[in-house]
Amino acid sequence: MAEKNKDYYINEDGNYVFTEAYHLERGFCCENECLHCPWNYGQDEGQDCNSK
Repeated sequence: MAEKNKDYYINEDGNYVFTEAYHLERGFCCENECLHCPWNYGQDEGQDCNSK
């Protein structure tokens, strides 16, 4: 089960935002351009989501 402040937080708009720690624990990129994506999917041109 996800733990608040470690795995996610709720932003000022009331949206749940997953942390980098959560993504790394999950172990794969979902390719949804997440804000804290450790694979930088959609954030950095030329970066492959499988590079970490």
